[in-house]
Amino acid sequence: MDLLVLPDGTIRAVYAEDIDFRKLGKPLITRASHVEPDGQGRWIADLTPVAGPVLGPFDLRSEALEAEQVWLAKNWLVTSR
Repeated sequence: MDLLVLPDGTIRAVYAEDIDFRKLGKPLITRASHVEPDGQGRWIADLTPVAGPVLGPFDLRSEALEAEQVWLAKNWLVTSR
C-alpha cells in the first residue's frame, strides 16, 4: 500500500484495510473515483472526483478497476500536484 505524505501533513492513499488509518490521526475518507456500468453493460472508471478522466469502456469490471488503480498511482499518488 502506498501512502503519500504531503507537506502539510495530509496523507493521501487509495483506501485499503491493510492499515488502520485511525492510528495516523482522524481520517477524512473521500471517493476518488466511481467504477460503474454504462448503458451497454460495459464498465467505466470515472476519475473526475480527483480532476481525472473517464476511462473506458471496458468489457470487464476488473479491467476498469485495474485502470483506475494504475491511473491513481501514476497521477494522484504523486507529489507534483
